[in-house]
Amino acid sequence: MTDFRALHQPGNPFILGNAWDVGSARMLVALGARAIATSSAGYAFTRGLPDGGQVGRTDAIAHARDLADHLSVPVSADLEDGYGPDPADCAETVELAALAGLAGCCIEDVTPNGAPYDFDLSVARTDAAVKAARRANHDFVFCARADGVMHGTYDLDEAIRRLQAFEAVGADVLYCPMPETIEGLTRLCASVTAPVNALAAGPWTQTSRNEFAAAGVARISLGSALARATHQVIRDAARDMFGAGDFTRLGGIGSGEVDDYLAAGSK
Repeated sequence: MTDFRALHQPGNPFILGNAWDVGSARMLVALGARAIATSSAGYAFTRGLPDGGQVGRTDAIAHARDLADHLSVPVSADLEDGYGPDPADCAETVELAALAGLAGCCIEDVTPNGAPYDFDLSVARTDAAVKAARRANHDFVFCARADGVMHGTYDLDEAIRRLQAFEAVGADVLYCPMPETIEGLTRLCASVTAPVNALAAGPWTQTSRNEFAAAGVARISLGSALARATHQVIRDAARDMFGAGDFTRLGGIGSGEVDDYLAAGSK
């Protein structure tokens, strides 16, 4: 299997394909994904739930393990805020993710409603998660997230302060989703030595891989962007069908092509 840690090369980012079920994961692998991650929002949508802590830890890790059991590439899990406020909650979440055979995971520094955890508590939570990752019986890549910029609860300076502190306690990968500008992302990458993850979603879908690379990014994840794009197709086709009786948006790829992708992406 691909060495997940070795994929992280600043200035030469790989694309971490966020999938929401085995079928979407297999298609992404067949089409070039070298590693897969879960999407908390994407998976929640399959359960008829909104994003934001609606899926519990047991289900989230079982979902990630299901993907890993069916794929020949590393799988990392989006594990929200670690499913609890305390450092011990984060440690237990990482331990369970490692026991499930995952290659890594990420944990946010905000609560399910987007409020940031206190700085010192956030560092302690990351420290506990890192220590749990090091206790795993295989190499486990832990990504520490600073999500306050995306939620509008702190600025880039605070995000950098947090990411530097997370790196100091041993986080393997650092992640601040949705900084306002490419200049800010470049500054963030230059402020740390650990690999940085960037999110290709929203306005950042207009940024090319080469531009992310020039900023110093090592990994590009999709979050729920691909799942939301799929839901946009459902919305647009449904509006046409149930409105004007127009079925032209249903002209998708053939089942044989899908079958080939599913087979090519299997373990």
